[in-house]
Amino acid sequence: MQKRNNYTEIEDFLGDESFQLWILSKVDEQGWEEWTLENLQRAKLVEDARLLLLAMKVPDSKLSSHQVHESLQKTWFKIEQREELSRNTLKTRKLKIQRYWFSGVAAAILAGIFSVWFFKGDVLSNDNEITYKELVEENSEGLVEQTNNTEKSQTITLSDGSSVLLQPNSKLSYPKIFTGNERKVYLSGEGFFEISKNPKKPFFVYANELVTRVVGTSFRIKAYPDQQNVEVLVRTGKVRVKSNDLVHAPENQEIVLLPNQAVRFARKDFVFNKITNITADPVLVNSATNIEQLSFEFTDIPVAQILETIEQAYLVDIDFPQDKLKDCRLTTSLSDQPLAEKLKIICKSIGNDTNYEMNGNQIVITTSGCN
Repeated sequence: MQKRNNYTEIEDFLGDESFQLWILSKVDEQGWEEWTLENLQRAKLVEDARLLLLAMKVPDSKLSSHQVHESLQKTWFKIEQREELSRNTLKTRKLKIQRYWFSGVAAAILAGIFSVWFFKGDVLSNDNEITYKELVEENSEGLVEQTNNTEKSQTITLSDGSSVLLQPNSKLSYPKIFTGNERKVYLSGEGFFEISKNPKKPFFVYANELVTRVVGTSFRIKAYPDQQNVEVLVRTGKVRVKSNDLVHAPENQEIVLLPNQAVRFARKDFVFNKITNITADPVLVNSATNIEQLSFEFTDIPVAQILETIEQAYLVDIDFPQDKLKDCRLTTSLSDQPLAEKLKIICKSIGNDTNYEMNGNQIVITTSGCN
């Protein structure tokens, strides 16, 4: 075992199995710690070897950077105690060197750890996986949270007239009234958004590691906390997607999506995969909901049929006086409108004091008949 007294290079330590056992498993059968503390110069060489070995093995290690830092502090404390006992006249100078070198070692360890993670493709660590709770806590406004625990989608109407079709096992947090120069909501799960146009007040959806920015458009976001991918699919308008500010991304890439385009974000690898033709992607095609497939372009169509299309799209129940509207027909475009705006347009087109009331998934239309 005295061969280690002749170790002069880091490679000598890395090739020693008992040294590896001590560093990686904290099993010191050969008295490595005592041997290291005997000599300050030796301690530096040992710690250099420790640094490299930990960096090489960090993906398999469960040690956090805090634990590594704490371990180094304890080791240097013991070294300083030995130096104090020896009453070395160069004590002050050596302690300064030690502190300086210790700071360098700690920084190098962190650099080594992150570089190993990067080159192994593990750019997205657990620290970069953003939870719904973290997103909501970043917002200082008082938020309303709605959770869909039912087996069918629920329609949420926001204060600006925008609508969200929230899927089962999903939840949305939003302010009662949008204030300031931005509109922000927070999604966990899946929702189809139809945003009221307001160029002066952009709309942001925060979901997992992504933030989606729009002015007025319709799109779907699928961002479940236990799934590895986040999907954003655009039906109308233009959408901008990028990583949110809580993520320590290697680069802040922004993806611009147009109608019938989508992006699939791999959370672990932090990779954006833009899909320019959603019809060629079987996963997106099979996951399309009614609201994404139905047409809202109507030419001389009975009002009853238009209302039935809305029922199918939003999974709502619409109660209206069929006898008074049986002869009513409309030509209109509702493709880029939130649910509330669709209903307003229909009611205004019918005329004669036609109004609607919406309570959850129940809509009641009152009218005295067509113009």
